[in-house]
Amino acid sequence: MNTHGLGDLAQTFLLQRRGAALKSEMARLNQELASGQVSDVKSVLAGNVSYLSDIEADMRTMSAYKIATTEAAQFADSAQNALNRMDTSAGTLSNALLTVSSIAVGPVLDQLSVDATHEFEAIVSALNTSSGGRSIFAGTATDTPATTNAGSILADLRAAIAGQTGVSNIADAVTQWFDDPAGFRNSAYTGSDNAIAPFQIAEDRQVSVDLKADQTVFRDLLKGAALAAIAADDTLGLSAAGQQEILEIAGSELIRAKDQLTATQGNLGSAQARIDAIATQNAARATALEFAKGALLQADPYETATQLEAVQFQLQSLYTVTARMSDLSLVNFVR
Repeated sequence: MNTHGLGDLAQTFLLQRRGAALKSEMARLNQELASGQVSDVKSVLAGNVSYLSDIEADMRTMSAYKIATTEAAQFADSAQNALNRMDTSAGTLSNALLTVSSIAVGPVLDQLSVDATHEFEAIVSALNTSSGGRSIFAGTATDTPATTNAGSILADLRAAIAGQTGVSNIADAVTQWFDDPAGFRNSAYTGSDNAIAPFQIAEDRQVSVDLKADQTVFRDLLKGAALAAIAADDTLGLSAAGQQEILEIAGSELIRAKDQLTATQGNLGSAQARIDAIATQNAARATALEFAKGALLQADPYETATQLEAVQFQLQSLYTVTARMSDLSLVNFVR
């Protein structure tokens, strides 16, 4: 009977190969035990990775929607803060204008016009608010301010009403300039005629934040503040009684504009609530996808630990056999 054995060199190579295989297997099992997921995805899914691909595609989509909802929330929050600043300016100024005493003299009335100029500047500053480098009240022209500066607007207004006399004529001229497309919109509004595109924050959900500085509510705010700001102009030649009447008209105009502003704030608040609600839904969907992927690729910790223990035992046994073989010699064999 013929017997075939392995030479010493062949045995050495065989032991080294087996040792490398066991080390690789132990590294894989250690990784699975630490991460909780299998390392050989194709083997676990039997080559059918389409379901996993769909899950990962949905996860990437949800990640994109998370960015979109964050941007939308930031944009809407910045817009609401700007509206709040306008509301504060309009409220402060209208209260001052409508409570002025009927016996107020020139310096008091002049100071009200100075205060009105400051509040006008505050409203213009709020209209030129930006969020993330994008102008909020300029429509699609997000790379430019919504209006020129307050000083330029008042200068253009003064030029437009030059030569007007009498309270009603002056008030009508101011109203016409702010309402006429050839007036405020042409010389002061620097934004676009088109509204900014809605934010796509879910597969079939959009939220619009359509706010432009040339909309009626904002023009009326500016109109009331500007009318009060120019009341003290010497070129208008108004008496103290005329100034007071102009200031009262401006105060009433601001009250009406403030009511419109409150409605605008409410509409924007509803949009903010929708953004928050959809963001919550998106987060829940993203979490569900993560669980689904985890369940699909989850490694059984008990089975993995058992396999790891078996591999460690095999490796220790291999080292023991290798050590004993290295001690073999002819002298020991014939002893």
